[in-house]
This record gives sequence, structure tokens and C-alpha cells, in this order.
Amino acid sequence: MSNINIKKVRTSDLELKDRLVAINRVTKVTKGGRTFSFSAIVVVGNENGVVGYGLGKASEVTSAIAKGVEDAKKNLVKIPVINGTIPHKQEMRFGGSEVMIRPAAPGPGIIAGGAMRAVLESVGVKNVLAKSKGSSNPHNLVKATIGALCELRDAYSVAQLRGISLNQVFNG
Repeated sequence: MSNINIKKVRTSDLELKDRLVAINRVTKVTKGGRTFSFSAIVVVGNENGVVGYGLGKASEVTSAIAKGVEDAKKNLVKIPVINGTIPHKQEMRFGGSEVMIRPAAPGPGIIAGGAMRAVLESVGVKNVLAKSKGSSNPHNLVKATIGALCELRDAYSVAQLRGISLNQVFNG
């Protein structure tokens, strides 16, 4: 995920909604017995093209979620959303998880499961077809989904990158 074109976003003027993707109870074995703590992965977004994810760990569930939200706010990225869907098909792999997302016509809604659904809802995508292949580990699924969304480019950014007009992108 090193060559992804990430567009960082400021949190000051955004109304972010957070979604809890997964929570894990983890155990540390010490001389005095077992110590339990919680690990939470959280996705935040403004449902208008901005999304971020974060991981929080604490001895209480609420503290872990709060830490996850704070971490997610530090990692916000801007995603191109056009007419409630994505500009083009994209695939991404992270660890053992592989995701494929495709634009959809108005109507079907978000066809995705679990961790992918939380990310796509937070971005503000209304119609998309998504498939998860390989591992269903929520951490890797969230990272793969956000990685795929970061790879998306709209026609305007392609025209800017090539130094041509928007009409030339389509008429070629």
C-alpha cells in the first residue's frame, strides 16, 4: 500500500460519524494470571467522500472505541464519489484479504458485507457492488477496502495529471 495516492483531509470542519467494525478481547498472561483488554477497529466518515480507519486498544470497551475514533480522525482520506457510486472498478489486496469493488446503477444499494459495508457507508457511496475474496479478517478487509478506494481517480484528476482538457479524456 506504499504507492497509493492519498489525499489527506483536515478534520476541523467535518461532521464525522463513527462505525464500530469489530471488537476483540485480547489476553496477556502474566505471573499474576491473565489480563484482559479490548481491541477495537473503527471507521469514521462524513458520508460525502471522506473516510478513515483507526485501531484502539484499552482495558475497557468504551475506551478502546474512543481511542479508535481518535486514531481514525488522524488518517482521513478523500475519495471521489460520483452520483452516489464510484468512478470505476478497482481491486486491492492487503494481507490475505482481497476486495473487488464495482460501480452500480442507481437502485441496488450497497452490495457488500461486514467490514466492507461499514467503510462504503462511511464514504457515502449509495450504489456499489463489492466482493471479498480470501481472508475475512476485519482489519485486513478494512485496509484493503480503503486502499482500493484511495486508488480511484475521477475524470477531472486524470485530465489534470495528463495536462489535457476533460473532453480529451473521454474523446481521446
